[in-house]
Amino acid sequence: MGETAEKQKPQAVEGEEAQRIKREVLGIGDRRKHHTREATPLKSHAKASDTQHRLYRFRFYPTEEQAEQLERTFGACRWVYNEGLALRAEAWERHRVNVGFAETCRALTGWKRKEETAWLREVSSTVLQQSLRHLDRAYGRFFKGESRYPRRKKKGRSRDTATYVRTGFKWVEDPGRPGTGLVTLAKQSVPLSVRWSRALPAGVVPVRLSVTRDRAGRYFVSMLVEERIAPLPAVFVSGSREPKAVGIDVGLASLVILDDGTKFDHPRLLKRYAEKLARLQRELHRKVRGSKNRQKVREKIARLYALISDVRRDMLNRVTTRLVRENQVLVVEDLSVATLVRSARGKGRRRKAKLNQAILDASWGELLRQLRYKCEWYGRTLVVVDRFFPSTRRCSACHVVGPKMDVSVRQWTCDECGALHDRDVNAAMNLRDEGLRLLAA
Repeated sequence: MGETAEKQKPQAVEGEEAQRIKREVLGIGDRRKHHTREATPLKSHAKASDTQHRLYRFRFYPTEEQAEQLERTFGACRWVYNEGLALRAEAWERHRVNVGFAETCRALTGWKRKEETAWLREVSSTVLQQSLRHLDRAYGRFFKGESRYPRRKKKGRSRDTATYVRTGFKWVEDPGRPGTGLVTLAKQSVPLSVRWSRALPAGVVPVRLSVTRDRAGRYFVSMLVEERIAPLPAVFVSGSREPKAVGIDVGLASLVILDDGTKFDHPRLLKRYAEKLARLQRELHRKVRGSKNRQKVREKIARLYALISDVRRDMLNRVTTRLVRENQVLVVEDLSVATLVRSARGKGRRRKAKLNQAILDASWGELLRQLRYKCEWYGRTLVVVDRFFPSTRRCSACHVVGPKMDVSVRQWTCDECGALHDRDVNAAMNLRDEGLRLLAA
């Protein structure tokens, strides 16, 4: 059976025949530059061993001319991404030919030479090549089984973004205010009006820039820099040389619960703004499609969602930074958020939908992501306990595992030793003990 499947598996066309199909059928030009040298795979920029890649995000206010040029750039990036996707799909489905990043870049050169797509010349070539590189990475994740097949980008649905490498922007640092300066993008003559909420590391040139426009119409520039981040001083238990450890349990009644009983409140932002969102959604439904009034309401909804996102991100950054600063060893549970928010069918599906909304509003995945990179930056130890560890049902006093409990049960008594437990605090204590056991092993 296995041999039959191998025989039926389509074989890729290679060699001279593949080159002929690329040249004559797909319209991909030959590699003329350095044609005598063997092709070598392109390598991404690698940071120095003693530095970390850190992203700084700032808001900027473009002029009318800059906004028009960025609008053309966003559209060109979407178009090139979609054309590259169509080219690679056609090459394999019709001709069984593999097309990679280098071939799509040569195809981009051909597109810019055509009269009907000559408008691509108005956009920096490095930005368009980065769009093709994003497509190549999307294919790489698909082949590794990490994501689904790449999809076409659509105006109004996909994110408006453009990536500039070092050859695509000019950086001039302000000597009076180190870490700030003038940023001028390719194809633009006037620097961006950036609001410097904080300074970059002095004397460091950004590795890469990403310009984005969100649904609310706000423009942001994200600067990736190489920075040497000093580890925080070690934290020990008072009166000993034992590293201070904390068990962290995430929940819905409280966002974060520690093993000492400390709880961080869940802001419930979607619930807080639910009435206003519902009113705006009803107002949007009454507007005529394509009208200016409908667009105004859409912008109001986008600004409200942007507010919710900003408040949630700021809250998570404050909580995770405090946890990393005050503890040496942090123990968390490995959560599969995608599995937890699967839509339910049949009886109880409405209750499950409410539960899914609360989990997404809590943003557990983002909280764990921030803990991971902050522990790496500041020299802390993060221990991740297996998701099947019964932290909730296990008694932290006698370690007896009890029966399964409904989410509504907030306190329970151990049948073995009679200890009364708070559901979340008990889970955090069990996570701390299990994390220390794993760390010692």
